[in-house]
Amino acid sequence: MRDVAIVEAPSVLGLRPTGVEELPEALLAAGLAEGLGAVRAGRVEPLAYDPERDPDTGVLNPDGIAAYSVALADAVSAVLDDGRFPVVLGGDCSVLLGNLLALRRRDRHGLLFLDGHTDFYQPSAEPAGEAASMELALATGRGPRVLADLEGRGPLVRDEDVVALGFRDTEESAAYGMQPLPSALHAMELDTVRALGAAESVRRAVGLLTGDGAGAGYWIHLDVDVLDDAVMPAVDYRLPGGLSWQELETVLRTALSGDGAVGLDVAIFNPRLDPDGSIAQRLTECLLGSFDGQG
Repeated sequence: MRDVAIVEAPSVLGLRPTGVEELPEALLAAGLAEGLGAVRAGRVEPLAYDPERDPDTGVLNPDGIAAYSVALADAVSAVLDDGRFPVVLGGDCSVLLGNLLALRRRDRHGLLFLDGHTDFYQPSAEPAGEAASMELALATGRGPRVLADLEGRGPLVRDEDVVALGFRDTEESAAYGMQPLPSALHAMELDTVRALGAAESVRRAVGLLTGDGAGAGYWIHLDVDVLDDAVMPAVDYRLPGGLSWQELETVLRTALSGDGAVGLDVAIFNPRLDPDGSIAQRLTECLLGSFDGQG
């Protein structure tokens, strides 16, 4: 079992205060820390939310997200310095920036991006200006400098060091005018995952992230809307289809095997849409099953 440290990161600066800020409490109440044998490494408190879109960048809360990302990077860096494996409980998907900033301070790393959406919007195409729909673009250096060049270290991850796996929003994002994914970024949409099978898909993804020329390991970003909407309705932007619980556990178990993975975040689950707590319990079971027996 990995030596896990949990960092709570309940920021909604990249979305809205709809309930995703309650994700850490819900998974901890379901027994995640005890099941992982994890230490609690602190909580990066959310900053004040401004519902007005910034006129210069077209993004909600750009300065707040930048400040929060630095604070989160400090917390994740402390976990890494202790030789532990950080599990970061968001919040919305903009928490990815702080996690990757912690890694960028140290070395070149990769990213396994598990999300039902590609989140590669430019501000002009994102209807509400939410960074939670832009974080992959921002992480690869595209977008307003305040977010795309954190600490002057942008891009936080290179195109060729990213595998986006399981997304299913190609038609929707094209209709909104989202910029295309760069050719160097490895894209494995849901149809591809289904054609190859979850196990083979993630084996190929890990191979790309750990092969010749790869960095010093990879971060795993889990937006729970990568799951099938039929089993994970507790998200704010629903889309039909997605991975089954077993497929997600297969992906995570394989990605966590060996020494390649250096950290994991979980984002977007909204406990307010799970009134009896059953989905939080199932998500916790999936995460625990994914870590079970890992070195």
